[in-house]
Amino acid sequence: MHQSDQDIRNRLLIARLPAMPQILVKLIEHLQADDLGMPELAALIAKDAGMAGKLLAVANSSAYHRHTRSADLEQSLVALGTDMIKTLVISDSVFQTFNSFPHSNSTDLRAFWKHSLSAAVLARDVARALDYAHPEEAYLAGLLHNVGRLALLAAAPKEYGFNFTARDDDDLCAVEQRTLQITHTEAGAWLIERWQLDSFLADAVLYHHEPSERLESSHPLIRIVRLAHVLSHHADDATMVSEAGALCGVDTAQAAKLVEKAARQVEQAAAHLGIDLAGADDIPSPPAWAPPPPADPVQQRLNEEVRNMVLVSEVGQSLARQQGESGLLDAMTRTARILFDFDSAVVLLENPTGQLLAGAPTFGAQRIAEFTLPLAKGGPVARSALERRPAFVQRARHHDQLGLAEEQLLRMLGTDSLVVVPLVAGPRCLGVLVGGVPGWQLPHCQRRERFMQAFGAQAASALENLLLERGHARRQLASVAEEFRDASRRVIHEVNNPLAIIKNYLSVLDGKLARQEPVGGELSILNEEIDRVGQLIGSLADQRTPDAVPRPLDAAKVVDDVLRLFRGSGYVPATTQVVARMEGDGAIEGDPDLLKQILVNLVKNAVEALGSRPAGRIEIVNRGHVNRERKVYLELVVSDNGPGLSREVLANLFSPVRSAKDGANADGNRGLGLSIVHGLVKQLDGHIACRSGSAGTSFEILLPAWSGAGAAPALPARALGSA
Repeated sequence: MHQSDQDIRNRLLIARLPAMPQILVKLIEHLQADDLGMPELAALIAKDAGMAGKLLAVANSSAYHRHTRSADLEQSLVALGTDMIKTLVISDSVFQTFNSFPHSNSTDLRAFWKHSLSAAVLARDVARALDYAHPEEAYLAGLLHNVGRLALLAAAPKEYGFNFTARDDDDLCAVEQRTLQITHTEAGAWLIERWQLDSFLADAVLYHHEPSERLESSHPLIRIVRLAHVLSHHADDATMVSEAGALCGVDTAQAAKLVEKAARQVEQAAAHLGIDLAGADDIPSPPAWAPPPPADPVQQRLNEEVRNMVLVSEVGQSLARQQGESGLLDAMTRTARILFDFDSAVVLLENPTGQLLAGAPTFGAQRIAEFTLPLAKGGPVARSALERRPAFVQRARHHDQLGLAEEQLLRMLGTDSLVVVPLVAGPRCLGVLVGGVPGWQLPHCQRRERFMQAFGAQAASALENLLLERGHARRQLASVAEEFRDASRRVIHEVNNPLAIIKNYLSVLDGKLARQEPVGGELSILNEEIDRVGQLIGSLADQRTPDAVPRPLDAAKVVDDVLRLFRGSGYVPATTQVVARMEGDGAIEGDPDLLKQILVNLVKNAVEALGSRPAGRIEIVNRGHVNRERKVYLELVVSDNGPGLSREVLANLFSPVRSAKDGANADGNRGLGLSIVHGLVKQLDGHIACRSGSAGTSFEILLPAWSGAGAAPALPARALGSA
């Protein structure tokens, strides 16, 4: 039965074939490093309770003539000897692993394991005769040389079940190639290669059916397994035995002795391992042909679509759980390699301008980070992204269409063909996933185009969500940074006020000291302003929350502090008069430091607006209570008789714009200071408005009136300076 529409390699991928047992992995590592003595063996076996128990049972069996039983593992290992231990560990690990293959329980494996054990024993004996450095590796290679037959049985039980028990020869390989498009030697080598062993083990399995003349200069392990296979399966064929024996320097007489010796060792090993080989030789070997099983192509296609839908759903959930871009990209490439049997895979993402595909670095593929591919060049990879469809590129077929970028990708992925899967999320293509595959695999990949598109959509969805989250995080970070910059600008502006006052008072202090006049009042003001500088700077890190319980504040006292601050500092010109009229109830709710900061800013701005104008006048007035929206406020007004503000300035008065006070603009009392004043009034739950004309400018401030008792009495009107 031809299966051009059912590539067995895909079914091998999803057959859940077992991974190599860890005890066997560690044993091979020790053997290849030549550092495996009895202590290392004991430490390795002690970690596997099942293996330790089996070795204890063998060591205490009658075969080793033990008069007393011992539960001590190290003593038992000494009794067995390193060679027997290695044999038992390797054999039992392989049997336990591969007997768990799907459909193995429904198939009689006795003949299979007898031939495998025979090949293993023969391979080890031949290795020792050749002084091969790793005879245990040869034993394992012989034991696994036909494991591809188990893999094919697991992946295609209906098509291969009949052929599994057929005689292992070239006729069987031909039938496998014709019916499944893969031989058991290729399947076995593919399975072992996935274990990533640093060994020629996979090659030995792949080439054990090759003609002897092709193997004359091959690695010793390949030649050893070829001879072991011939002796275990074709010992009655003198020509084959002679040709295979010549590869290892073994003549026909020596070969006969090896076969006879191996038969006894196989029976002993089977007994120790608890494997029943009785009747294995009576199992008939049918001819190598497979009756075509009935198949409904529509049902098969439906089953495949359902399986793909389930896989895509699981893939989407798995990718959505990944944390960070690198983790997601690694998961995407790893999953694609498993699902589509890619040898390697990389991701190219569209750059912010939408003109290039740029390499995204993943684990083990950092060089791709510097790779770019222009979308406008029109190559097959670019077209896949632009058209939102998978592309299949083979060097041999598309040589004339390949640009430099495609050639680079082929070299980076170490392959002769590419599969390009677009990552499409809604109307946007975020990039492509490029997988490297051998040329023979392209037709199979093309048949799975819809599956690849669904995978690309799931991967793109996860990637888009990640990018959105990252963009949101960046916006939040930018917002926090902008808030900090604004706060810094406000603090710098506010610090300049007390610093200017400190500077003026230092000048006054210098004159008084020269005249030997008392300076206690000036020093007190300097201390207060220095403390205020520290509080303003500290406010950057300490964002105070409003008090849960409101407290009363005497606005008249704060106004008095502001007047005292400017008194005698030399900041107010002699031509300007500052007057405060705070008659009446001045109790409000709020923080006195905030109110002081508001008034200092407004008085300072008014002084700068008046400049050296003759008869300049600044007033701070308590206008009494105002009812606004069912809430009582105290109205404070800070006014001057300056030139007034233009309409343009009034329109943006409380916006944080650059001040024009240093230029020729008469609208000097605006800028960052007034935006700060506006913010401080809002912190006090108040309102501020400005009226301006040719007669001057006034700022009207409404602050919540204190509704309780105990407010301080109003202070009398007082003036600062004179015209």
